[in-house]
Amino acid sequence: MSTTRPAIYCIRCGTRMEQRQAYGSLRPVCPACEYVHFDDPKVAAAVLVEQDGKILLVRRTNDPSRGQWTLPAGFVNADEDPQQAAARECVEETGLHVRILGLMDVIAGREHPRGASIVIVYRAEVLGGDLAAGDDADEVAFFSAASLPALAFRATQKVVERWATGSML
Repeated sequence: MSTTRPAIYCIRCGTRMEQRQAYGSLRPVCPACEYVHFDDPKVAAAVLVEQDGKILLVRRTNDPSRGQWTLPAGFVNADEDPQQAAARECVEETGLHVRILGLMDVIAGREHPRGASIVIVYRAEVLGGDLAAGDDADEVAFFSAASLPALAFRATQKVVERWATGSML
C-alpha cells in the first residue's frame, strides 16, 4: 500500500514535477532536468529479547495501537546499521542494553501511513541496564507465551507467534 505523498517539486532544480511512466511505473519526473523521484521505503528494526522463557515487550503511548504491546523497535536512521538501530531502540524504550545474536525475520508491508515498509527483527540478549519504560513506551515487561497482552501490528504478532510456538529460526 502506497501511503506516501507524491513529490511536487524537483529536489534538484525546483521545477514542478509531472507524473510519467518511468522505470515501469508512474512516477514524479521533472520536465526540466529529467530527475525521476523514487519513494524510499521506511525501515524499522526490532529486537526479540528472551529471558527465563519470557519475551520483552513495550506498551505503546502513541497512535496507532496506543495501549497495545509490541517488540522494542523503531526507525533506522539514514546511514545507521540496522543492528545498531535495533539495540539503540531497545535502550531508549526499555533501559536495557542488548547484544544482537542474529537475524530472525524481515517483514514487508506498511500497516499504517506513518509505519515502516520493512521491519527487520533480530534476536538479542540482555547485557545490562535497568528495566524502565522510556521514549514512546509507558510500560515495559517480560511475558510468557501463556500471558501475552494485546499485541500491536502484524509484524509483532507474526514474530511473537513464531516465538510462542517454538518455530523461531
